[in-house]
Amino acid sequence: MIDYDKLLNNRIKSAKPSGIRKYFDMAETMDNVISLGVGEPDFKTPWVVRQEAINILDKGRTNYTANSGLIDLRKEIAAYTQRKLGLSYDPKNQIIVTVGGSEAIDLAIRCTVEPGDEVLICEPSFVCYRPIAELSGGKVISIETKAENEFRLTAEELKSKITDKTKLLILPFPNNPTGAIMTREDLEKIAEVLEGTNIAVISDEIYSELTYGEKHCSLAQIGDMKERVIIVNGFSKAYAMTGWRLGYLAGPKPLIEQMLKLHQYAIMSSPTVSQYAAIKALKECDADIEKMRNEYNARRRYLVDAFNKLGLDCFTPKGAFYVFPCIKSTGLTSEEFCEKLIMQKQVAVVPGNAFGDCGEGFIRVSYAYSIAHLKEAIRRIGEFLDELKG
Repeated sequence: MIDYDKLLNNRIKSAKPSGIRKYFDMAETMDNVISLGVGEPDFKTPWVVRQEAINILDKGRTNYTANSGLIDLRKEIAAYTQRKLGLSYDPKNQIIVTVGGSEAIDLAIRCTVEPGDEVLICEPSFVCYRPIAELSGGKVISIETKAENEFRLTAEELKSKITDKTKLLILPFPNNPTGAIMTREDLEKIAEVLEGTNIAVISDEIYSELTYGEKHCSLAQIGDMKERVIIVNGFSKAYAMTGWRLGYLAGPKPLIEQMLKLHQYAIMSSPTVSQYAAIKALKECDADIEKMRNEYNARRRYLVDAFNKLGLDCFTPKGAFYVFPCIKSTGLTSEEFCEKLIMQKQVAVVPGNAFGDCGEGFIRVSYAYSIAHLKEAIRRIGEFLDELKG
């Protein structure tokens, strides 16, 4: 009889399941649940994008594309980064179209990290960075971002964590789960610390179109940082295209060339219909982004105000579509709070420690849901807090 325990990779056995999916799965099995746990826009993909996909299918364009992606899409991505960031990337050898931003992150980490390398991760942050780095044999060094600093990475904190083993810094802003952003001034100080080192940076900018009051700035725009920055972006959040599974990498040619090898062997090429649809999104959907951003902004202001009125201190995020209220005043741990809330009031949110130990004492609440859902969720959370007080 086969021994599966001996068969399986020890690193994958030791990896924890996603803390986000646990509450999503619980919500799926319950009635009358308001799920604010998953970062998925409630908007439909813009109609012109869907129409383009229908047209492409009608024409029978269902074959593989080039491994890097359709050259027309890579040209549009290059035009987008030039238009939005003022950065020039050669679509022939500095851009790869990937299966979502998640594959892009996987490629970037696995192609740079070797056993023993130290990987700096700003936490709290998206759940996939740490396990992928550890599966690559890397040693994760957490850099805690704090509410008193608006959850931004400071140059002093970064400098204190760098050693001669540091290979990679993961810079995920606008941030999931806190909604924090980095200003140009912040990034200039970060660049001063990195100058003269051989540290690469993965700049996860999947929420770059969702900032409120501050224009997104990439570390690649600062000085000569572009030579070490790998930009991760995609279509899921800005264009409400989560199910199309399309992202991309833009970065230095020597790094992109190596990532392309892994992409070739693991994926071959990203979904063809999605790639054609993404060309249409980049060309024609700026107004749709603006419309969605305005709606998210209204929801953001509502939730921050509502949580503060409930007595749960809530930092005002300037990006993404999450708020990150502090629940320490309840005396419950993050997981206790989330489990009691879903079982007693049927509201699903995610414990802050799912995004790193320093997220303990907080919960992540997504506002990628209608204002009607948010108001009902706040009503139930208010009842829950009243009952906790007895």
